[in-house]
Amino acid sequence: MERNELYPVFLKVSQLNILIVGGGNVGLEKLTFMLKSSPNAKVEMVAPEFLEATLELAKKHQVKITRDVYKKSYLEGRHMVIATTDKVPVNEQVYHDCRERNILVNVADNPPFCDFYMGGIVTKGNVKVAISTNGKSPTTAKRLRQFFEDVIPENIDDLVRNLNEFRKTIKGDFEEKVETLNEFTKGLVNKKKD
Repeated sequence: MERNELYPVFLKVSQLNILIVGGGNVGLEKLTFMLKSSPNAKVEMVAPEFLEATLELAKKHQVKITRDVYKKSYLEGRHMVIATTDKVPVNEQVYHDCRERNILVNVADNPPFCDFYMGGIVTKGNVKVAISTNGKSPTTAKRLRQFFEDVIPENIDDLVRNLNEFRKTIKGDFEEKVETLNEFTKGLVNKKKD
C-alpha cells in the first residue's frame, strides 16, 4: 500500500509573507481557504485581472491586490507562493523561480509542482485537524472534513482550556505529567472492544 509521507505543520501565516499568483476562480478558492483558517494571513495577490468576489474578500482582510503579470521580482521576501493562473507555463515558471530561491510553492491542481498541499481543515476553537490525501483526492479530504466537523464536540474548546489549566497544576517530571494527562483524557476516545 502506498503511504502518505507528507509532514504536517501548522503555519503562523500572519507572520509569513505569502504571494498568490492569479486572480481567477482558483485564486479566490485558495485565498478563501487560507483566510477561513487564518483571517490575519499576510497575503499579496498579483494578476492582470481579479474577480469582484476576490476584491471584496481582499478588502475585508487587508490582502494587497497588485494588477500586473507575474514577474520574478514579486518573489522578493516571500516565504510561500501559490500559483493559480490558467496558464500552465506561467504556473510552472513560478514553481521553478520559487525552487531556485528556496521558497515553498504550491501550483494548484499540479501535485508534481507542489512543495505542500492545502488539505481539508476542521477548526473548533483551539482545536484544528488537518486532512491530507497526498494531493490525490480533494473530494475525499472534503468528506473527511465533514465527518470530523460532525464528530468533534462543540464544547471541545472548553475541554482544551480546562486541560491547559489542569496541566499547569500537575507535579512531577515530564513523563509523569504525560502519564497523568493520558489517564485523564483516555475517555475522550472510545475504543472498540473485540
